[in-house]
Amino acid sequence: MQTDAKLERQVAAVGDLPREKLAALWLKAYGCPPPKGITRASLERSAAWHLQAKRLGGLSAHARRIIRQHVKQKEAKRDDAAVGLGPGHAATAVASTIKPPPLPGTRLMREWNGRMHIVDITEDGILFDGKLYRSLTAVTKRITGAHWSGPRFFGL
Repeated sequence: MQTDAKLERQVAAVGDLPREKLAALWLKAYGCPPPKGITRASLERSAAWHLQAKRLGGLSAHARRIIRQHVKQKEAKRDDAAVGLGPGHAATAVASTIKPPPLPGTRLMREWNGRMHIVDITEDGILFDGKLYRSLTAVTKRITGAHWSGPRFFGL
């Protein structure tokens, strides 16, 4: 717990650093100067994140893999555009980044129209207001009265 308190103090102190020091921390972390027009708040968040990542660990392997896939996809689109290939070209195909469904035992919460809605993921389905549903989209339709993507509604 003592190291957590120390880390919290260090992160809180980031807000007191002068902009020049924040820019130097950015340069050290990313190997290039911060972009022109970057806000102080963005510099502070970056510095705080790197402090925490250094102490607690950075992105998970899954998150790094997804980022690499997105970068490859963007590079492929940029390369295709440079040679005049359309977006449907095979070179732009990248493995999809479909997220796995929430595991049983997961509880999702979403405030809608001033009311908190709580959904529990179970082995048998999705439990909402004492009733089992087959999908988050069905629950979302019950909550909103309209067809919405359930995972998107609950921020997945």
